[in-house]
Amino acid sequence: MRRLLRTRKVGHAGTLDPMATGVLVLGVGRSTRLLTYVVGADKTYLGTIRLGQDTVTDDAEGDVTSSAGAAGIAESAVRDALVPLTGDILQVPSSVSAIKVDGQRSYARVRSGEDVALPSRPVTVSELVVTDVRRGAAEDGTAVLDVDVRVTCSSGTYIRAIARDLGAALGTGGHLTALRRTRVGGFDLDRAADLDALAAASEAGEIALIGPADAAGAVMPVRRVDAAEAASLGYGQRIDASGEDGPVAAVGPDGVLVAVLGDERRDGAVRAKPVIVLAPR
Repeated sequence: MRRLLRTRKVGHAGTLDPMATGVLVLGVGRSTRLLTYVVGADKTYLGTIRLGQDTVTDDAEGDVTSSAGAAGIAESAVRDALVPLTGDILQVPSSVSAIKVDGQRSYARVRSGEDVALPSRPVTVSELVVTDVRRGAAEDGTAVLDVDVRVTCSSGTYIRAIARDLGAALGTGGHLTALRRTRVGGFDLDRAADLDALAAASEAGEIALIGPADAAGAVMPVRRVDAAEAASLGYGQRIDASGEDGPVAAVGPDGVLVAVLGDERRDGAVRAKPVIVLAPR
């Protein structure tokens, strides 16, 4: 993308696992400063969980470590076992993940032969729906149950861990065989373009980027500010409180994203402070 956009200032809001497809949000130029808010946005995935086998990576990229089979697993049991994996839960991330352990990525430690046990952490799975179930056989002949799911979750949730935990709950093992991220915050597949399309658009000089104001509005509330407020924010000054718990995009009368705001109590009064100024005076 640096080559296609002819700029060095390109960043991303979270990569995908090697086997996964779907939405990858990139920031360009000054909009890279917004990526920290995109990283924390909730996400939606479509995935396929294979019950009946465990793998070392909790997905199809890793070697099979056990093949208990899923011939006796009923569809109703699968749906029941998903209930405890929904809502505000404590999840143990997959050991083959990018989480750092003593300065080194967990996946690097596992691939070097270490046994890695990561602590659980709170995540929110707001939607975990079965969309299809198919019986079949793995390459080694093991009877498996492939379960298609749609998952909406907080940032930091591992869909591979859901597959692993579902298999464990059913006593048969489980891993992820397909994963597609369909949404990150307000960015979904309908707004996405693949690299071939972007390369063609670059050749024609027609790459269409989402503007900073629209990009911010996809992950946080928007507050319209008048010219005087926009000028104050441009100087890094506070304005009247927004009344929101999280970040707010301040958009000026000309449609330009002026700043990202956060309410702050100071000297007994709550005011909106510019956390990031994108349109300095």
